Amino acid sequence: MTTPRVAYLNARLLDPESGLDTLGALLIEDGKIADFGAELFKDGAPSVSEVVDCEGRCLAPGLVDMRVQLREPGEEHKETIETACEAAAAGGVTTMVALPNTTPVIDDVSVVEFMHRRANDVGAVKIRCYGSVTRGTKGEQLTEMGLLADAGAVAFTDGTRAVADTMVMRRALSYARGFDLMVAQHPEDPKLANGGVMNEGEIASRLGLPGIPGAAEVIMVERDLRLAELTGGRYHAAHVSTEGAVEAIRRAKAKGLDVTCDTAPHYFALNETSIGDYRTFAKVSPPLRSEADRKAVVAGLADGTIDAIASDHTPSDQDSKRLPFAQAEYGIVGLETLLTLTLEPFHNGEIGLLEALAKITSNPARMLGLKSGRLQRGAAADLVLFNADTPWRIEEEGFRSKSKNTPFDGRPVQGRVLETLVDGRSVYKLAA
Repeated sequence: MTTPRVAYLNARLLDPESGLDTLGALLIEDGKIADFGAELFKDGAPSVSEVVDCEGRCLAPGLVDMRVQLREPGEEHKETIETACEAAAAGGVTTMVALPNTTPVIDDVSVVEFMHRRANDVGAVKIRCYGSVTRGTKGEQLTEMGLLADAGAVAFTDGTRAVADTMVMRRALSYARGFDLMVAQHPEDPKLANGGVMNEGEIASRLGLPGIPGAAEVIMVERDLRLAELTGGRYHAAHVSTEGAVEAIRRAKAKGLDVTCDTAPHYFALNETSIGDYRTFAKVSPPLRSEADRKAVVAGLADGTIDAIASDHTPSDQDSKRLPFAQAEYGIVGLETLLTLTLEPFHNGEIGLLEALAKITSNPARMLGLKSGRLQRGAAADLVLFNADTPWRIEEEGFRSKSKNTPFDGRPVQGRVLETLVDGRSVYKLAA
């Protein structure tokens, strides 16, 4: 279905890929970006069916969230593709990349095809998916990565489970290299982390909770970096949370290894003190770390060691979270707060606006080989219009996600999504 010609005028055009930051206009025609720039429509009013005056607000590529648990198929009581799309649209996310830990696992071509059919049926936000590295994400037998990639899988991971067997990980990196595919790891040594529920240290001891040492992450990252060097494979460390892991990846990049990583907003916006008196909504995997680790993550974002920010959207129902801390599920929802929390380091003067936006647009798109995340003539008009400075307060009651498990409820923030467009169609507008 084609869309009318729509002109967005007086917009602060932001494109992290090209470094564009200018006041100008953008023209959408047939769902694509027909033209944009500072000189567009300078000579007169455009001949279009609709004109939107942005009043100097930011117009940027739609967000690419590279780590989302959709829960469908298998756990639709926590989230569905439809509700996830509604939440994503409200957060300015135009492309989500789903983890494979559904039921059944995305380890077969038929499940990849199902995900794409359901995304097309919903017809809102675009959905791509990972294939699992191993069958059933059990860490034993490799999947047919080539066939899964042909069916549409953009990269490979075992989701919330680490590929713990060193030989299996070596074979995965070697196999994926033949197809130029990325292997993303949940970097946590399961033996060291076994039984732990929060960051190991003084606070865990005071609360009487078993801890997960930061070394569980660092050891796995160090091992995998050695394997990446050995195989020449494309390695990605997901949601890094420790100073040691950030430093190890920084050294690997300096050596020229084909290595990338991401983090999630809660690892630079919160630390282990957010658990307070056993707040299960702050229970995540990997766990919230020390203040020193949080600062190291911020430094990694600032110097480019950390390539991307992903929401790590993990919806859980009330019954899964309203439990004693040790028994409660891991994870928080994050689609609707991804942009505003990513802007926090910018507002704190720790990173530039374009650099922050690159972490949630062009960088993840490039790593996953997606044709999105940038302003480009002829490209799909996947866009987000936002005010970078609008103050507001996060309120879980207003979330469109089926689950409301967030540790950010009541947090004052700056930066709000005003409109989200997918293929030129408005899929979300902030109510006046």
